[in-house]
Amino acid sequence: MTGTKERSGVTRRAALQMGLLGAGMAVAPHAFSQTRVTVDEANLRPRPIAIPDFLSEDPKLGVDIAAVISNDLESSGLFRPLDRAAFIEQIRDLNIAPRFADWRSVGAEALVVGRVGRLSDGRLRAEFRLWDVVLGKPLTGQQFSTIPANWRRIGHIIADQVYEKLTLEKGYFDTRIVFIDETGPKDKRLKRLAIMDQDGANVRLLSQGRELVLTPRFSPTSQEITYMVYTRDQPRVMLMRLDTGETEVVGDFPGMTFAPRFSPDGQRIIMSFQTGGASSIVEMDLRSRRSRQLTRTDAIDTGPCYDPTGRYIVFESDRDGTQQLYIMNADGSNIHRISYGEGRYSTPVWSPRGDYIAFTKQYAGQFLIGVLKPDGSGERILTEGFHNEGPTWAPNGRVLMFFREHPGPRGGPRIYSIDLTGYNERLIPTPSFASDPAWSPLLS
Repeated sequence: MTGTKERSGVTRRAALQMGLLGAGMAVAPHAFSQTRVTVDEANLRPRPIAIPDFLSEDPKLGVDIAAVISNDLESSGLFRPLDRAAFIEQIRDLNIAPRFADWRSVGAEALVVGRVGRLSDGRLRAEFRLWDVVLGKPLTGQQFSTIPANWRRIGHIIADQVYEKLTLEKGYFDTRIVFIDETGPKDKRLKRLAIMDQDGANVRLLSQGRELVLTPRFSPTSQEITYMVYTRDQPRVMLMRLDTGETEVVGDFPGMTFAPRFSPDGQRIIMSFQTGGASSIVEMDLRSRRSRQLTRTDAIDTGPCYDPTGRYIVFESDRDGTQQLYIMNADGSNIHRISYGEGRYSTPVWSPRGDYIAFTKQYAGQFLIGVLKPDGSGERILTEGFHNEGPTWAPNGRVLMFFREHPGPRGGPRIYSIDLTGYNERLIPTPSFASDPAWSPLLS
């Protein structure tokens, strides 16, 4: 990619986005009153959007990039891509304004058009424009250049730009998921560390199954993950750099009961340790490798997660007799309970926006995925099933992934996504069983 260092075929987002295509493509301020999509509305109406195949000397490439954009936007539940067979106008020149009446007649409220081609050095060059069909106004446009292997990222980044302009919130499509790939019979599963795009494409194994790996988590930079490895039945915390594949041992931690998570600044990890019949929350400074114990009780305190500022920590504990959620200051002070519903609460994860905490809840023989506010109010159940677990947030804080175990001798875990409305649950395609997803920040 122009002017950037390429790492394992993944180039930097900043270089992909080469700026607006001139002053004429600046956002029309009044256009949003007509086109904005409300993300939190429970009974939202997906907005109809037209995405013709991109112009290209390689027709398949133009079709494929348009399909990535279309699938991303449709998966959000906020947009309804229109059937291309219904289109009246055939886009032939991006520099000519579309015939808005033709697009309004097929029900489109927004239109994405684009072109992709190859430069003399073999790189791809792509550009797009987003139009407000209702007002007949341009909203934005950008151009990109990258290596051919990154063609899907072009589609994801364009989808992010469209999502942001039409919802006024950041997109989440140019992201990756690290997870556990599971193969083999149910009583003897081979578990390997793996990574994929958020839509399930480009699956790549990061370990070969020689050791049991569990609970991968991204660092705030998305270039590093932490995870657990069991060596001779002893848990070890590892760090892996995704651009080089290099691994580093953080330490051996006998008695660890819950996987580590990074602090928002990436300088600390937090986890829980078991001593006797109790477990405590422990924080480690990755620079000094010094740790400090944050909770000291006879209860089981586990599942810690920082808030986006790093000032607070949510965790689960049975200190009041049942498994509930608690919040404390980052130094372990001011512990207070926030969950009071029926059932047992676990795996709390703070939203990147700070406005909600996701959790798993066991109640009436079901495993529920839900959210509540940090003060304990506003609890909502988003989905339920035989065994749901392990919620993880998209970087914009509006979509969750989790895994669901399907019963039966041939059953196994699958990864699903659901948005905060609870009306848009989708299976994420993976080549084999998959569990314990963790969502990256937007790629840089």
